Amino acid sequence: MSTWSFRRRPGRTLGLLLLVLLSFLVLRSTGVFMLSIVFVLFLTASACSPPAAGSSSVSDSEERLLPRLDWSTLIPPWLRHQRLGLQAKNQNFMLEDTTFWIFGGSIHYFRVPREYWRDRLLKMKACGLNTLTTYVPWNLHEPERGRFDFSGNLDLEAFILLAAEIGLWVILRPGPYICAEIDLGGLPSWLLQDPSMKLRTTYKGFTEAVDLYFDHLMSRVVPLQYKHGGPIIAVQLENEYGSYNRDPVYMPYIKKALEDRGIIELLLTSDNKDGLQKGVVHGVLATINLQSQQELQLLTTFLLSVQGNQPKMVMEYWTGWFDSWGSPHNILDSSEVLETVSAIVNAGSSINLYMFHGGTNFGFINGAMHFSEYKSDVTSYDYDAVLTEAGDYTAKYGKLRDFFGSRSGAPLPPPPDLLPKMAYEPMAPSFYLSLWDALKYMGKPIKSEKPINMENLPVNDGNGQAFGYILYETTIASSGVLHGHVRDRGQVFVNTVSIGFLDYKTTKIVIPLIQGYTMLRILVENRGRVNYGNNIDDQRKGLIGNLYLNNSPLKNFRIYSLDMKKSFFQRFTTDKWSTLPEAPTFPAFFLGVLSVVPSPSDTFLKLEGWEKGVLFVNGQNLGRYWNVGPQETLYLPGVWLNPGDNQVIIFEETMAGPVVQSTDIPHLGRNQYIH
Repeated sequence: MSTWSFRRRPGRTLGLLLLVLLSFLVLRSTGVFMLSIVFVLFLTASACSPPAAGSSSVSDSEERLLPRLDWSTLIPPWLRHQRLGLQAKNQNFMLEDTTFWIFGGSIHYFRVPREYWRDRLLKMKACGLNTLTTYVPWNLHEPERGRFDFSGNLDLEAFILLAAEIGLWVILRPGPYICAEIDLGGLPSWLLQDPSMKLRTTYKGFTEAVDLYFDHLMSRVVPLQYKHGGPIIAVQLENEYGSYNRDPVYMPYIKKALEDRGIIELLLTSDNKDGLQKGVVHGVLATINLQSQQELQLLTTFLLSVQGNQPKMVMEYWTGWFDSWGSPHNILDSSEVLETVSAIVNAGSSINLYMFHGGTNFGFINGAMHFSEYKSDVTSYDYDAVLTEAGDYTAKYGKLRDFFGSRSGAPLPPPPDLLPKMAYEPMAPSFYLSLWDALKYMGKPIKSEKPINMENLPVNDGNGQAFGYILYETTIASSGVLHGHVRDRGQVFVNTVSIGFLDYKTTKIVIPLIQGYTMLRILVENRGRVNYGNNIDDQRKGLIGNLYLNNSPLKNFRIYSLDMKKSFFQRFTTDKWSTLPEAPTFPAFFLGVLSVVPSPSDTFLKLEGWEKGVLFVNGQNLGRYWNVGPQETLYLPGVWLNPGDNQVIIFEETMAGPVVQSTDIPHLGRNQYIH
């Protein structure tokens, strides 16, 4: 894939390539075919060998200015058939004419600070893997209908190009639904403004939105495919549709939508054991997701029965598992991981490690599960993966590096050094702003006779509110029983006094005796929309339907959108904050300064004494914290810190601690592999 070095010297290489072509045309007329053989070998060798690590680099800004050339247009038609790409032939994958094993690993660019992409990918390469897999989160790339964001940490093209530079092939998993333990499985919340929406079906309102998104996304992806000189060797249709299976023509629609927009590489499906039978699509190679050796039998029985003698692949071998608030931390022993990976490969199957590196659910992007009960995912997406949340080595890494190294046929590059960690001095907040005082800086509230759910609020140019909190206010004149559907957690206040919470389990609360007209307030948090299961259509947040007091619906609401984006905090200028009182009123915002040495390093913030809220550093939302565990700290990347003073804002719902501590030990204290 030396075409990537072409792109970095477009003038020189273009002239060289044109000279070769011109020479060939002259020589061909005299019957000399040697040059054609050389040229074919050149193209084939380029296609079958990823670029070597350490090639000349160009800054992101400079790279974006270079012209993007479609090298396939420079190849004569009679030579293009040499660009065969990844093929499924009998029991083997073939890349061009060479047997190819996919040894892959998953990293999600949107869960890793962009400055650390290279570090994580180099560690993947040094583990003996040859292929990167990544999802594409629609909800982050199109936060408002028709407004796309592929900048900064969402620069998919830069991530794919970096993988190519390091020497990794790419399997792209663009969805539109991805699961990924991300809010609504990666589908944008504005889809739920339609009360009749049927997600993941050929319902017109859904397919029209998918078509517009794919129009934009595929214009970026298509030039990066293998047959166009790029690193993308395969593309996955949707994700685990067999376990959803609401519409028999949906997956064929997705297949056609990709092909019509120029996807020409090998297409794959991916299903767990519960959905494998219903997830097969004609003309698409089926792969499987699993964690135990017992499920391997599915590879040799069911897949063989439905698609004959085709190459086998475990698209997701789960190296660990995600965590939910209030539940134990999930751990999978490194010896068991090695044993299962060995069994998969020895059974003749390619493999992708999900996750190789999990990263972090920064902000409010975490998803949730809701089967017997609703459980939201923690901020960390450590996943007990091969690399820790902060990119450190684990016992799994050492064992898997030895395993894949023994099959690489060449020495592996040395693993990069660990990034430094540091514990800073504790930070004591100095200033404070109660939520009730902050409301006067929010502008005029939305007025409505009935409650409006978060997605249908008339904000963000009509796209509603995707994440964060929402505050409802109305006036009551009597005590009694309050009940309604609150999604996901609502703190109830009489004036400014908290009287309890409403959620999935607690649907009623007693309003105590009051005198005269009194302000009733409910602060509702979207804790994460369900990302997997049959109830994704029912994921609207806030107050859903009427709110009743003594079985009578309450009316005349004032509603505040508390999305807590960067623009939200711009309202709170220095003069708005007060000195921290001895007895703060909650909920409240707390402001402090974290002092950092001249060379900032990664750290972990520990909030002992604090109960539940969200933490922001220099405008970056590090995510939620909650003392119910299992997560005990928040990962703070050093690249988001400045030498000297750093602004820290904490939104705390119920109880504040005296300080925010800093530690160089990750929140789950996993063993590290020292190399």
